[in-house]
Amino acid sequence: MNAADTAFIITATALVLFMTLPGLALFYGGLVRARNVLSVFMHCFAIACLMSVLWLALGYSIAFGGGNAVWGGLDKAFLAGVTVDSLTGTLPEVLFFAFQMTFAIITPALIVGAYVERIGFGFVLFFSALWMLVVYAPVAHWVWGGGFLADGGIFGATGVRDFAGGIVVHETAGLAALVIALALGPRKHRTTPPHQPGMVMIGAAMLWVGWFGFNGGSALAANGTAAMALTVTHLSAAAASLTWALWERIKFGRASLVGLVTGTIAGLASITPASGFVGPVAALVIGGIAGILCQEAVGFIRNKVRIDDTLDVFAVHGVGGIFGTVMIAVFGAGSWGAQLGGLAVVGLWTVAVSWLLVKLVALVTPLRVDLETETNGLDLSVHGERAYELTS
Repeated sequence: MNAADTAFIITATALVLFMTLPGLALFYGGLVRARNVLSVFMHCFAIACLMSVLWLALGYSIAFGGGNAVWGGLDKAFLAGVTVDSLTGTLPEVLFFAFQMTFAIITPALIVGAYVERIGFGFVLFFSALWMLVVYAPVAHWVWGGGFLADGGIFGATGVRDFAGGIVVHETAGLAALVIALALGPRKHRTTPPHQPGMVMIGAAMLWVGWFGFNGGSALAANGTAAMALTVTHLSAAAASLTWALWERIKFGRASLVGLVTGTIAGLASITPASGFVGPVAALVIGGIAGILCQEAVGFIRNKVRIDDTLDVFAVHGVGGIFGTVMIAVFGAGSWGAQLGGLAVVGLWTVAVSWLLVKLVALVTPLRVDLETETNGLDLSVHGERAYELTS
């Protein structure tokens, strides 16, 4: 065990949890109508709790157990055989478990943005639980756990390069978001503006800070790779924020706060897979393009395809993660065949299994709330609470 590495990853683990609670909750919560903000908080918090228990029970073993190239097995279910002296590299294995647990928390939480304001709470929990176990955990094994997409797998010595989750986190969450949005259908009121842009900015700022642990911590050591990953993460976020705002100004005559900080998230998602493989100039290129690319993807999904992915999960996270994964090959840090092949394999698996899960879970618990509940808001109708007191 290396004490410096351990201390660093303990900090990174806290930062990644901070991304979901409260970062993502505030970011998404500010974007919805006032009558639905508590339901967003409820979704994010409940998912964090449920994924933590499931990661201990089954998820960690499926992703990082010693099974085969497809399935990690159940030999480490409930951390069987893992003690305080067990190591993963230079880290206590229980810390590696905890760090990866925070990734298993935020990935299904990202999907929340696609279905807010109209989904059943029971469906959220049931779907998220199954999805983490049969989509996220297996994909994590394929790419990070020595599976068939890793080095020495089906793409040869140079396997799929995904430093911190462009494929494992952002592609899977983005595609699952698109699937659920399609299954749900549009909201009754699609064009309702964010109820609290200030809350959106605060949440985005927390995500930005937490992302240092997300990408920097993925080096799994306190070293130069971690330092570079942190640096390029910041630069990509800054560049994407500026280009998003500039593109908004060119197209619409004004730059909005919500647009600026959405650009931040686009830059963060796009640099995530490449953060351990590229330098500062490449980060500026990736972020600069992402700010425009993801904004155009938002318009395409909303206005051309007409899918009500409420908070643009696929356009920002899915497109951003896929773009960053491809840019690894553009900058010569990975092979084209492996990067495109990995995206295709994971994409097909995610879409097919997510669609199947939607259909199966809907047989057990309602997918969508009724029209009256949607109109009145989920906060009071489903959870018996409201975020703001009504004034006369």
